[in-house]
Amino acid sequence: MDYLPHTPNDLQEMMQTVGIEKLDDLFVDIPERYRLKKLLDVPPSLSEQEVAGLMTAMSMKNASVPITLTGAGAYHHYIPSVVGHVISRSEFYTAYTPYQAEISQGILQAIYEYQTMIARLTGMQVANASMYDGASAMAEAAVLAGKTLGRTKIVIIRSVHPEYRQVVSTYAWANGYDVVEVSCGASGRIDTEALAQAIDENTAAVLIQSPNFFGVIEDIASVEPMTHSKGAMLVSGFTDATSLGILKPAGEMGADIVVGEGQSFGNPMNYGGPYLGIFASTGKYLRKIPGRLAGATLDREGKRGFVLTLQTREQHIRREKATSNICSNEALCALAAGVYLVSLGKNLKTLAELNVRKTQYLKKKLAERTGWKVLFPGAVYNEFVMQCPDPGAVNKKLQDNGIIGGYELEKDYPELKNTLLLCATEMLSKDDLDLIVSIAAQ
Repeated sequence: MDYLPHTPNDLQEMMQTVGIEKLDDLFVDIPERYRLKKLLDVPPSLSEQEVAGLMTAMSMKNASVPITLTGAGAYHHYIPSVVGHVISRSEFYTAYTPYQAEISQGILQAIYEYQTMIARLTGMQVANASMYDGASAMAEAAVLAGKTLGRTKIVIIRSVHPEYRQVVSTYAWANGYDVVEVSCGASGRIDTEALAQAIDENTAAVLIQSPNFFGVIEDIASVEPMTHSKGAMLVSGFTDATSLGILKPAGEMGADIVVGEGQSFGNPMNYGGPYLGIFASTGKYLRKIPGRLAGATLDREGKRGFVLTLQTREQHIRREKATSNICSNEALCALAAGVYLVSLGKNLKTLAELNVRKTQYLKKKLAERTGWKVLFPGAVYNEFVMQCPDPGAVNKKLQDNGIIGGYELEKDYPELKNTLLLCATEMLSKDDLDLIVSIAAQ
């Protein structure tokens, strides 16, 4: 618990320093109608020991829900215990930027190794030291493309995560860009004819996601020629990073920039954050990617060492040359991702295959037992969409049995009424999957 040491005399001295007579004067900027007029209905004050006991008793009421079918950008994967052990070490457990290389070799090497693994997984030549999350990474990629090409049109596919599209729109508005959304086809994949019509000589970037928000795997190779034929940049995203263990890297299919969410790599869902933005590109954009990069070098004695090689934020270079105002990376989350990847090694492919098999099993059994329709029957990863009579009632039924249900797509896609986005990861056993099917079939 926090201990607040300020005495009445301390408060009086601070108020005199800032030029106010009473504490309420600190809130004069808040309109009167929004201010609290009476005390909240809370119990009387308690001692520290009593508060600790009360909060412990309340926490015991929390229910553990090991079975979840919700993905939609945050995924329940197993985290090896070694991840928590390493990131809790004192030399790593800080968010401070490692400016002083002579005392920061551990975290600098960790960032360097993380960048190397991300570059290899995405099929790109460089990766930065991480960003806030997948959404900001995609938005930064769009801005990079606009500034590099001097164009003002951003084309984004409607199957890209809704939150990513919102963040891209915000960045675009701030930079004077226009965002054009392209619809999906009946297969859940990109409508390539509509996309070809949307791309023109003013298009800076085409933003796609594979697997997309519906879990459908896109044909990136078919999008590449129509994008580059107009001189635009192709940005390929993802939300579940474990898919990189089985899918052909977007970089090998012609993407200029690969962005995504790295939460699946050793970071818990944690009520929405902190997350881990992945940003990788071809070497052509080495000096333009946002954030910072750690590099390897030799000292004057010939020993290998690690340093912050490039820092493109405005605090470090002339403001007019700064490519981004992103001021911090997600170093601890990136470290967790690096430890996770090292602990799995080549087994990342095995993990991805396991996720695919569980997804296919659940999808098949639900279709057989419930009569629900599989909306997009093509190749998927982790997630799939099913049409059912009453998604809200289905989720309530699952919740009553201790299961977090699927994501109701109508909230973001009004045209997809009565649909659920369901996710199955390695955390679900066959018994779990069978239980889900039996409850849904009731």
